Amino acid sequence: MSKPDAPQPQPRRLVSYAELQQHNTRADLWVLIAGEVYDATGIVDAHPGGVGPLVKHAGKDATKAFTPIHPPGTLDALPPGAHIGTIDPATVPHGRDADAPSAEERRIASARAALPVPGAALNLVEIEELAKTVLSETAWAYYRSAGDDCNSYDENRAAFKRFWFRPRVMNKIWHATTECKQFGYPSTLPIWICPAALARLGHPDGEMNLTRAAGKEGILQGLSNNSSCSVDEIMSVKAPNQHIIFQLYVNKDRPKTAALLPTLRARGFSALMVTVDAAVSGKRELDMRTKGDFAGPAGGKSQQGSGAGVGLSISGYQDPDVCWDDIQWFRSLTDLPLILKGIQCVEDAVKAFEEYHVDAIVLSNHGGRELDFSPAPITVLYELQQQRPDILQKYEVHIDGGITRGTDVLKALCLGARGVGLGRAFLYGNGCWGEEGAQRVIEIMREEIKTGMQLMGVTRLERLGPQLVRYEGVARSRL
Repeated sequence: MSKPDAPQPQPRRLVSYAELQQHNTRADLWVLIAGEVYDATGIVDAHPGGVGPLVKHAGKDATKAFTPIHPPGTLDALPPGAHIGTIDPATVPHGRDADAPSAEERRIASARAALPVPGAALNLVEIEELAKTVLSETAWAYYRSAGDDCNSYDENRAAFKRFWFRPRVMNKIWHATTECKQFGYPSTLPIWICPAALARLGHPDGEMNLTRAAGKEGILQGLSNNSSCSVDEIMSVKAPNQHIIFQLYVNKDRPKTAALLPTLRARGFSALMVTVDAAVSGKRELDMRTKGDFAGPAGGKSQQGSGAGVGLSISGYQDPDVCWDDIQWFRSLTDLPLILKGIQCVEDAVKAFEEYHVDAIVLSNHGGRELDFSPAPITVLYELQQQRPDILQKYEVHIDGGITRGTDVLKALCLGARGVGLGRAFLYGNGCWGEEGAQRVIEIMREEIKTGMQLMGVTRLERLGPQLVRYEGVARSRL
């Protein structure tokens, strides 16, 4: 028997659907998420995605809009008392109209029923084409979108075609190996998973599928600051000796970043990757046209709000004034290896190493999603090889963007890159088949990289060099 003055458990309140529907204005806003009713009135002005998405779902079930991109625990950040109660299931509308799938849901179900097994996809472009059929309009637009007229996106791929190999023959090549180190850690391939946001838009397990696949195949993974899975979820599926890199967007609210960085090593991360090519969000029109009703998981507020697409909805919290002097600040907060992602010219590559002593850089234009007409990373790598080959010999330089074949990876390695990141390919594979799709991406790259090495006459990655590739552009290079 409990003591008379002991706190008594509060009975669960059942909320009727009719009562939920009454709270449907900005000044009085309730939403239903996964069977629970919340009063969101107090967070309308601070909502990361702006006012529009909340108002659209006021007095309604917001589960489908909320679940794909919010990590577990997001609702715990709501003000005290925001949880009103549990929806009364007896009052929820049912029937032919309420339960019927939407036209898009019917399209997706039909496309998924027609999906071949993962092994039937022979290359990354085929996986991309299949993903377009099974992803929602919002997911496809977010993943595929690029800046302005997509010139940088197109150039990222096209630039690889200007480099041709100079194969060597009559070498013993049967026992070829792709073993290497990436960012100082062992890897079975010279590729790694780029930190890309919102993998749950493509599959319920989201980034956890990428973590599982990377662990099984022995490659590194970058985890986005805007991951749709929580760090706890990711670490719960991480293999014992697996290495995961935390990607950071610096928050305008600097104390939040200052509190986060010292925790990364203890939480299981092996390096810190700071993105520096996205000071503001690029104009991604394909994404913007979907008018996605999403709010980002990382905090902050988009000034664009509803109708601006997923990209703008998750980017409002980022500090546009991150500068070179902040590198010392990062160093003061964590002893993890520091990687700058988004270097786009030779001058900044040199500056990063010789003046600020970072551990590695990634030549990247954010997959062509930011400044249109920013150079293809393989082109910047080529310029670095021509102008400052010593940088490539002394320091660790990687690239990402535009990679669709194992031969693309080999060209980058010949020009001096230590490794190559792939982002969209893993989102597409995850969108098609979940973990198996992400694993299929790695399998394809492993097959193509090893075969390409053998046909070039080399058996170890360190034997790749500029002597094995030539530039076939407008002007001949001196390589």
